[in-house]
Amino acid sequence: MSDRTEAAGRRRQAIMGGVAGALVFVVLVIVFAVVRSGDDDDEPAATNTANAAATAAPVPPASASPAAGGLAPELSTEPDVQAGTGGPLTSMVITELVKGTGPVVQSGQTVTFNYKLIPYRGGAVIDSSWSRGEPFTSQIGVGRLIAGWDQGIPGQKVGSRIQMDIPAALAYKDQDLRFVVDILATK
Repeated sequence: MSDRTEAAGRRRQAIMGGVAGALVFVVLVIVFAVVRSGDDDDEPAATNTANAAATAAPVPPASASPAAGGLAPELSTEPDVQAGTGGPLTSMVITELVKGTGPVVQSGQTVTFNYKLIPYRGGAVIDSSWSRGEPFTSQIGVGRLIAGWDQGIPGQKVGSRIQMDIPAALAYKDQDLRFVVDILATK
């Protein structure tokens, strides 16, 4: 019986040695792949950067200077949003504050914005990407945002700053809103 026990022990050692060897091999393959992919990053990164630049404008954080990325310098500063005048809004009014020179936004695209929102008749800021220090990104024209954005953003150009006066019916249903929106990028 001791010969059988010894033989079983040797088989277990051989199996464990084989498993350990296989694990070492797998680890070496992974390390090689990681190191090798680092060497290849130079060329594909340049290709990816060129492709990205051809399809979308740069996306600066709210605190960065968009002027460096080809956007108007006005888009690097937080807008001062003033209250609207007159009675309740019956339709949406879009006023171009800064003329964009980039591609036209299409429904279904993912768009990056900075924005500031107040009640149309004035009051405290309701929401602002500027206060969070980073732009907001969402698909436009597909029902993910309020109807006023889905209707008012498509057709605008990247690099634009627009003021959108949105009636309650196209917003949150309880009040008219005034947004100032910087359209920073699309993809």
